[in-house]
Amino acid sequence: MTADPHEPSGGGDIAPTQEPHAVDDGGDAHGGDEHSDQPLGPIDLPAWAAGALGIVVGVVTAACFAFSTGAI
Repeated sequence: MTADPHEPSGGGDIAPTQEPHAVDDGGDAHGGDEHSDQPLGPIDLPAWAAGALGIVVGVVTAACFAFSTGAI
């Protein structure tokens, strides 16, 4: 391999453009202040219950480690 992948390629000097970096469109291009009339979906109770159960199991496991090592 003759080229070093860490060396810059090309001429090295990149001329800056005179164009602005951001267009002031009032936020319309990215949703801005518009609120969707579509309601959020239903809450996935089994997924939230599984997450809460995972947290409880993690806390119980940490407490068991603490008790077994004499930290508590």
